[in-house]
Amino acid sequence: MSISRRKFLLGGFIVTAGALLLDAFWGEQFFIEQKLVYLDTDPLSDKHLKLLQLSDLHLQSVNYQLEQLAKDINREQPDLIAITGDSIDAGKNHYVLDEFLQLIDKNIPKVAILGNWEYWAGLSFSDLTDIYQKHNCQLLVNQNKRFELKGKSVSITGIDDYIGGKPDFESAVKDHQPSDYHIVLNHCPIYSDTIAKMQGGTTKTDLILSGHTHGGQLNIMGYAPFKPWGSGKYLKGMYHQNNTRIYVSRGIGTTKLPIRFGARSEVTLFHLKA
Repeated sequence: MSISRRKFLLGGFIVTAGALLLDAFWGEQFFIEQKLVYLDTDPLSDKHLKLLQLSDLHLQSVNYQLEQLAKDINREQPDLIAITGDSIDAGKNHYVLDEFLQLIDKNIPKVAILGNWEYWAGLSFSDLTDIYQKHNCQLLVNQNKRFELKGKSVSITGIDDYIGGKPDFESAVKDHQPSDYHIVLNHCPIYSDTIAKMQGGTTKTDLILSGHTHGGQLNIMGYAPFKPWGSGKYLKGMYHQNNTRIYVSRGIGTTKLPIRFGARSEVTLFHLKA
């Protein structure tokens, strides 16, 4: 092999490795994929009920990408925003959540649940509740709230975190009223198996929204070597369990290592029949 050929191959390897590292440390976090999911509705219809899921923000600061995301949300004007846990990593960062939510139209109703990091962060849940309420958002911990949106009734059940808290679906739906849609927010998807087994009657669930997994954060051709405890068999995207749909978001932020590979950050907009 000639010297020039060796240099060419080495150069190609360096360029490829550099591109992969750039994508992992910057690209897949900076460019947030905005996914559209249509549930039981015609994509061509102009009458949709829009539910936006934000998950695993892991806020450290409000950077450019989050500012742009907030602008996109305000432009889209979803009917409801669901925040499915792990919004912040440390109690000292609660002000960052306040700053981020301040960028989003206050008129858009919001609901939120706790993730494991809210428990580990050592923050005051009363302070967290106050921040959410300030921005037209209700924190649900094994609780249910009913909304009237575009002539449809939407019941949201928020489950406590599987790892740090005490999830209790049965308690959460005790005040549930029959609605056009029943959507459950459940941070750790492993508990979705329990929820799916308890379906029936007036508490039947149309959709469970989870996060936690980050899509593996490092995903090599569909294989994620490191999934956090509480993920169970779930990784990302839509699943069906006991005729119940479960959507697992890859989320937006990162933990431990500030990289993503094969698991791009995402925000998901669900279109329901209005």
